[in-house]
Amino acid sequence: MARLHSSRFKKDIRIKPDAKPEPKAPRPCASPNCAESATHRLPRGPNRLNEHLWFCLEHARAHNEQWDYFKGMSEKDIESFRNDAITGHRPTWPLGKRAARVRNGEDAYRYYDHFGLMGDVTEKPHVRPPERRLTRPQLVALEALNLEPSATLLEIKARYKELVKRFHPDANGGDRGAEERLKQVIKAYGVLRASGMT
Repeated sequence: MARLHSSRFKKDIRIKPDAKPEPKAPRPCASPNCAESATHRLPRGPNRLNEHLWFCLEHARAHNEQWDYFKGMSEKDIESFRNDAITGHRPTWPLGKRAARVRNGEDAYRYYDHFGLMGDVTEKPHVRPPERRLTRPQLVALEALNLEPSATLLEIKARYKELVKRFHPDANGGDRGAEERLKQVIKAYGVLRASGMT
């Protein structure tokens, strides 16, 4: 089998170092009786936005000053255009109102709206809160506050306030046992705060 050499199929293109591209002829201004070169591209009209005219700077300014996209449109048409511009002139449907397409008596495009965003779900699924993984110091701190590992932020704060009031020296007449218990409560709450639980 003969081997094909890629060099046979490549075109040998060499550019001379002193070769310069030929300058393009200046485009004439679209305004009648204007000898200036056209440097600005502008649309022909509101219904012909993909067709363009080329003008010099002076005539481009004049064209823009007299340009009115909504010329000839009724107030209703202008309001409709403004509303459609919010969505980029793409079709939209209100939530919960879009009818499902049916093919041979069955849903052709079935979707499940578990969170009731479309407004047609009768019962909401049970969503379990994420399980919290606790470290050993956090468990010890919760135990010091007489709380379960599943205690919420509000329960932790309420228990802390309750225990501080109960074991404060002013409430116990200087009892040393209550003072030690207060230190444990404050330390446990500090551990929970440092770990981001409160």
